Amino acid sequence: MTDRWMRSPRGKILGVATGLAEWRDLPPEPVRLIVFFTILFTGFFPGALIYLALALFLPAQKEGDYRPGAGGRWEHVYRDAQDASCADAHKSTEDLKAEYEELKRKVEAMESEMFDKEKEWDERFSRGE
Repeated sequence: MTDRWMRSPRGKILGVATGLAEWRDLPPEPVRLIVFFTILFTGFFPGALIYLALALFLPAQKEGDYRPGAGGRWEHVYRDAQDASCADAHKSTEDLKAEYEELKRKVEAMESEMFDKEKEWDERFSRGE
C-alpha cells in the first residue's frame, strides 16, 4: 500500500487505475475493470477526460520506489536519510527529546499569540470599537 495516490509504472494505460489499486491496497484487475466500465457508461468522453486529467496531474512512481512485500502488498523503499521516517530511525533519544521540547516551545508561543489576539478583540468589543 502506498501512502498516496500516484501513477504506477506497472499499469496498463498510464498507470492511473493500478496506482489507485496500490494506494487502496486492492487487486489491480478489478479496479481496472471498474474504471473501464465507468468510462464506458459515462458516455466515454467525460470518463476518459477525467482519466487523462488524472494521468496528467498525478505524480508518477519510479519503478524502484516500491517493491513487492508480504501478501502481495507494495512497500516503499527508503533510499536516503532525508526521508522523515528513515531519518527518525537514526536519531538518538536525546535528539528526539530536544526536538520535542523545541516543538513544544513553538506551539506554546503560537497559543500565547492566539490568546493575546482573542483578548485584544474582547477588549475592543467591550469598549464598543
